[in-house]
Amino acid sequence: MVFSLACFPYLAGVSMIRASLPRLLQFGFFAICASGCQSARLGGVHSFQNYVLAYDSPVDRGLQKALETFDADLRDKYGMTAEQTALGLLDLNGLRLAMVRPDKMEYAASVAKIGILLAYFQLHLEAATNLDSTTRHELGLMTKASSNEMAAKFSQAMGLVQIQTVLNSYDFYDAAHGGGIWVGKHYGVSGERIGDPIGDNSHAATVRQLLRFYLLLEQGKLVSPQASKVMRDIFASPEIPHDNIKFVEGLAGRNVEILRKWGSWEDWLHDTAIISGPGRHYILVALTHHPKGDEYLESLARVVDDLMSRR
Repeated sequence: MVFSLACFPYLAGVSMIRASLPRLLQFGFFAICASGCQSARLGGVHSFQNYVLAYDSPVDRGLQKALETFDADLRDKYGMTAEQTALGLLDLNGLRLAMVRPDKMEYAASVAKIGILLAYFQLHLEAATNLDSTTRHELGLMTKASSNEMAAKFSQAMGLVQIQTVLNSYDFYDAAHGGGIWVGKHYGVSGERIGDPIGDNSHAATVRQLLRFYLLLEQGKLVSPQASKVMRDIFASPEIPHDNIKFVEGLAGRNVEILRKWGSWEDWLHDTAIISGPGRHYILVALTHHPKGDEYLESLARVVDDLMSRR
């Protein structure tokens, strides 16, 4: 079993006293430490359950440097400027955060459909325990297959104001901090439109608030634990195939589960996902505004997963 004193920073001086410990005590003590460290890593749900991602949340120095390097290298490769990307990575096993331009709001394209999904469960509390198969499948089509028809069906039934009220109740949009997740138009339907207060976007998002959305989903804190579980199942929707683009294309052939919402409109090309597999469990969000955005997203997913696999 492999362990590290990094798991127990308060034991920094243990190497100075271990020579004086009986061999049996040494073995027993460090076996317990190793077991505890392994449990902390494997039982990630316990470590990230109370984590709060706020505007003053510190980034991890090493992970931040790596993410900034990935971004710079890929922008150079695809001819993109710093203003054309925003990205964030949250390691749920190690509680490490890294973000690049996290509060830069972008037109969200279909990514904002996650707001419609949340609003549906917030406004239909019975859906957490009594969701009929037809509605479940239609929500899956909206979320996983990105159906505009299904998105409009649900948003028109609830109303744009009601949907945004739900999002605001979770502080997913904050005009004082750059904006956030905004749903101000029915997808694929002309007519009613409510632009966001900062950028007048019909649909908008920031990296920070998308990371928060997926974090709260994994913590079971969106509506209720049961509602969060059902929403997570809808993201998975195994009967609906992934669109093999962006992150999914980049992670093809790897032993990972991907729960994601992508978005594309003109040169706004985005992907957002919870990614889990052997030894890793993390949230990756990237928003791009460039014709080469899809290639950037594919490459980003690969280098990030390589990094998280080596952890």
